[in-house]
Amino acid sequence: MASESLSQENCVQNGMEAAQVAVVMVPLPAQGHLNQLLHLSHLISSYNIPVHFVSTTMHNRQAKDRIQGWDLSTTTNIHFHDFPTPPFHNPPPDPNATYKFPSQILPAFHASMHLREPVYAFVNKLTSTARRIAVIYDSMMAYVVQDINSITNVETYCFNSISAFCIYALYWEINGKSALSTEAEILKELPSSEGCVPPEVSKFTELQLEAKKSSSGDLYNSNRLIEGLYLDLLSKEKTTGTDKVWAIGPFNPVVIPEKRVSNSHKKCLEWLDKQPLISHYKQSKPSSSTFSNEQVKKLALGLEQSDQNFIWVLRDADKGDVFEGEVRRVPLPEGFEKRVEGRGLVVRDWAPQLEILGHPSTGGFMSHCGWNSCIESISMGVPIAAWPVHSDQPRNAVLITKALKIGLEVRDWAHSEELVSPAMIEKAVRRLMDSAEGEEIRKRAAELGDAVKQSVMEGGATRKEMDSFIAHITRQIFPYQI
Repeated sequence: MASESLSQENCVQNGMEAAQVAVVMVPLPAQGHLNQLLHLSHLISSYNIPVHFVSTTMHNRQAKDRIQGWDLSTTTNIHFHDFPTPPFHNPPPDPNATYKFPSQILPAFHASMHLREPVYAFVNKLTSTARRIAVIYDSMMAYVVQDINSITNVETYCFNSISAFCIYALYWEINGKSALSTEAEILKELPSSEGCVPPEVSKFTELQLEAKKSSSGDLYNSNRLIEGLYLDLLSKEKTTGTDKVWAIGPFNPVVIPEKRVSNSHKKCLEWLDKQPLISHYKQSKPSSSTFSNEQVKKLALGLEQSDQNFIWVLRDADKGDVFEGEVRRVPLPEGFEKRVEGRGLVVRDWAPQLEILGHPSTGGFMSHCGWNSCIESISMGVPIAAWPVHSDQPRNAVLITKALKIGLEVRDWAHSEELVSPAMIEKAVRRLMDSAEGEEIRKRAAELGDAVKQSVMEGGATRKEMDSFIAHITRQIFPYQI
């Protein structure tokens, strides 16, 4: 196993000497979770702190293959540690399932629980080469790290992969929906969480909650400009058991370098280069969800009738092992691609979402509203046409459309069991891309995106909060204090 201690020579950044600290990342083996913690690894490693990214062999490969916005090969301070897991069933996504949650990835989740012993042994061994270890674990991996607090000089930090808005909303409901401040009244408009996840997912979540021990603080891929009210409430009320809360997002790069590293995705980026300044990015297949053939047909007709430019990422959802087995090729209406030639591009493979959102020709994003996609879209100043399908997505859609007002609904969640018609899709696209209302939404999204970008730059409030977190784990003194 690779490990690295900090030398005095490499420990100076911005005039500050880093302590002999190592960070261990323990992500949930699902794309949106792997992606967020790998971006966070990049941020932490920029402080000359070694980061150890531990996961299954297969999911480490997946994380590295899909990284966007920066070149992993230029980073020497991130170390991947591959751990085997028992073989698991790797079923294909079921486009006709009752619940839209991607149950096909649950076997991989359960297999990852076997990382408990090897991760404990790895962290224990690492203590011989670093004065202090900070273990940052996904909240859905609490079972794996439950023994680690018993190791001397090791601290654990819980990474919450969903929004502070959703976490506080759940806390508020569980505790009897107490009186709210005027600013938080939006919580009264939240849709029911019934039907968002199947029972087996609830059981897995409960297992993680039961295994969770006290941690030294909570981390969020969020920003106080986006949901400062709910971050403050989480801290004040110790909702998750701690008042130490760091909102240090977006973790992803907010500026995409001119030299693109994803050469395999040149086609869609070059197509965007030729488009007008305001175009439209549609991703109907988030990495964890899938649509029925009938819904795909209606979506195609709606996009065609909207008369707007678009990129459509039409791919099946991820399996537990994305490198194994065949991928379903969803049929499109006969002649569709020829009819939209020139103004529409259909991408059948995984696409570089961050790079597409960061392209100046991208003017809108039809999204399922997973938090990873939301934060990437916000950071690039791109408004959202919200089409949630499971988990936290319906509530993220409320934050986007009603609280921040940087998006609009494709369909009300109360009618989530119904197929979305071509007319509904056409209307949503036209409202966002070709109306006075859409122009105001795009303007607000751009302004928020600019403000978020500034906050993570040198001297910005979020950059100072990141400095504060680094100060905490290294016991250095920074100007900003939580």
